[in-house]
Amino acid sequence: MKNPVYWAVLVGMTVLLMEQGLPVRSQGDSHSDNKVMDNITVRQGETVFLKCSQGDVVTHTAWLNRSSILYAGEDKWSVDPRVSLVTLNQEEFTIKIENVDMTDEGQYVCAVQTSSRPRTTSVHILVQVPPKIINLSRDIVVNEGSNVTLMCQASGKPEPSISWKLISSSGDLASDDEYLEIPSISRQRAGTYECTAVNDIDADLQTVDITVNYAPTVSEGRYVGVTLGQRGVLECEADAVPEADFEWYKDDRRIFNGFDGMEIVNTGSASKLTFFNVSDGDYGNYTCVATNILGSSNTSFLLYGPIAVQDGSGGTMGVHSHTCLLFIVFLPFLLRF
Repeated sequence: MKNPVYWAVLVGMTVLLMEQGLPVRSQGDSHSDNKVMDNITVRQGETVFLKCSQGDVVTHTAWLNRSSILYAGEDKWSVDPRVSLVTLNQEEFTIKIENVDMTDEGQYVCAVQTSSRPRTTSVHILVQVPPKIINLSRDIVVNEGSNVTLMCQASGKPEPSISWKLISSSGDLASDDEYLEIPSISRQRAGTYECTAVNDIDADLQTVDITVNYAPTVSEGRYVGVTLGQRGVLECEADAVPEADFEWYKDDRRIFNGFDGMEIVNTGSASKLTFFNVSDGDYGNYTCVATNILGSSNTSFLLYGPIAVQDGSGGTMGVHSHTCLLFIVFLPFLLRF
């Protein structure tokens, strides 16, 4: 049965010994009444067993944690359901603590009363905790040229190391710090950034997406030759974030979908202006304008048809306009001779 007076004296004696500090001796040192066992290292969530040697002359025994009695003989004093008795006989007194947490870390003492004098055995439990990222920057959208700082903080024991890398690139952008600084970010630095927290136990990984907005740039326009009555297509491509809106113009007049038998189809980063039955009035200069919230860009196209010229026999032959244009370019040089 529990004797409150006796155990109060025993606890007071044990706490006094703990406060005075016990010499570190091996567990097998039979000349010491007070023993300090090696530290027990356990991972968070695992079960730890605390074993204390007994003997025939032991009259009372108890396991304590920081002046609180866990077990006094077979009597459980702890209200923690994770703590339970494993073995109690003349050889050993063993208890276990299941699902160990950081709050269980610290010194544990087995206090034994013999017929002659008390003795104690103490052990320190070290709890290792796998890393967990607890504070991470959110996905962000920024304009090109902005300064960006990403933050990644993690808990764990031992203290985890933090590293950053841009996983959508060749890996030339990286950091071994909880803060990643990206000055004057460019569109090439957009993508998914990976934060990794690592310690001796495990690793934790999370990602942050950076979207970089920039003004459109359009592909260079070109000359497109189409025979009368045939189908012709002018295609305009734009690189932009967010995606660009497209407008088409012939000279200074805007073209709308369905105008004069023309069709405009926009598909993400491209816009197609289609002529289903090219007529003389369709030939000429066209301008594609790509616009988003950060600006606009444009490029020009020339839609042309074949040009008929007289051959030496009085007949006609088709000469495409690009051949005619080359002739016009070199005509001044020919006139010099």
